[in-house]
Amino acid sequence: HVQLVESGGGSAQTGGSLVLSCVSSGQTYGRSMGWFRQAPGQGREAVAAIGPIGREDTTTYYADSVKCRFTISQDNAEKSISLQMKNLTPEDSGMYYCAASPSNWSPRSLALRGARENSAYWGQGTQVTVS
Repeated sequence: HVQLVESGGGSAQTGGSLVLSCVSSGQTYGRSMGWFRQAPGQGREAVAAIGPIGREDTTTYYADSVKCRFTISQDNAEKSISLQMKNLTPEDSGMYYCAASPSNWSPRSLALRGARENSAYWGQGTQVTVS
């Protein structure tokens, strides 16, 4: 069983930066982990993903809307992933959820299937507000 705990959300001005972190417990080696966000009244969308966790040959996925602004990374020692967010806009506001794939999915698979299939592991979310 995998448990995920997010931190680092908060408020920022347009053009500002925030860093989100997600610490995992349980078996995440070989899986993908990532970040999704959900604005009020909208569905959950993938932001970024990375995997396989715990290995050096990782690949990443980014939504078009965050490419060149957001960077996802993993810290194997801390069993965590981070999302560095720069040049924030109000459209980046929402609840950000950390997710882990149920098995050895690729980052792209987690991004495309994670919100649609009820099988991924999810954190409780952390709020990001950009004004």
